[in-house]
Amino acid sequence: MKVVLLAGGKGTRISEESQYRPKPMLEIGGMPIIWHIMKEYSSYGFQEFIICAGYKQHIIKEWFNNYFLYTSDVTFDFTNKNEVILHAQHSEPWKVTVVDTGLETMTGGRIKRIEPYVGDETFMLTYGDGVCDVNLKKLLDFHKSHGKLATLTAVMLEQSKGVLDIGGDNAVRSFREKSSRDSAPINAGYMVLEPGVFDYLEGDDCIFEQTPLSRLAEDGQLMSYIHHGFWQCMDTHREKLQLERMLESGNAPWKVWDK
Repeated sequence: MKVVLLAGGKGTRISEESQYRPKPMLEIGGMPIIWHIMKEYSSYGFQEFIICAGYKQHIIKEWFNNYFLYTSDVTFDFTNKNEVILHAQHSEPWKVTVVDTGLETMTGGRIKRIEPYVGDETFMLTYGDGVCDVNLKKLLDFHKSHGKLATLTAVMLEQSKGVLDIGGDNAVRSFREKSSRDSAPINAGYMVLEPGVFDYLEGDDCIFEQTPLSRLAEDGQLMSYIHHGFWQCMDTHREKLQLERMLESGNAPWKVWDK
């Protein structure tokens, strides 16, 4: 099953660092946050990724192209025809497709653009700037159990994100933009989607979190998987430092691949 990662935005709320590289490439513990997310999925056996790139997309491509150099010891032998020798090579069992989905394209437009790479099959989707310890196998099992087009992971946080109205059967009744005093379930990403979701997307100006999710909810096709564990996005420099401290202290719940 393919995993789609949204990684094309400019990250204006953390612009002191994202002016130099895409926000998903900002590092936690020396590795980009998008790598941490991919390691989460990989630990559950999901090894094929489609990255929806845009802003400074060449940096993402160059990083994966040079992955062996970044993760191996290297000898540069200038005395022997400029030979490069990699030692203790470490690779991941991944297939990674980086797609330039446009500089100004909105989230729904980016997803629509990678439809040919996904094909007619169920796929996973998340944002390239948030980590969590959700059990991805249980998430997928839940999605398969209800037969709807879309499942999103919902967490209860006092943050200014899009707010969900969830019924007793975990069906999402409505999806609306936040207000300043909301304390309600929010969309944490980590979604499972059927290819029928592409029919809800139109044009590069389409914002996935607005009309498409609202229409899916109205049509009874959007379900929520309630996650009571850890989730944290990296919208600000303060949140980046928070994740750094957690990693340095050995208390990084999203590092499920070490468990």
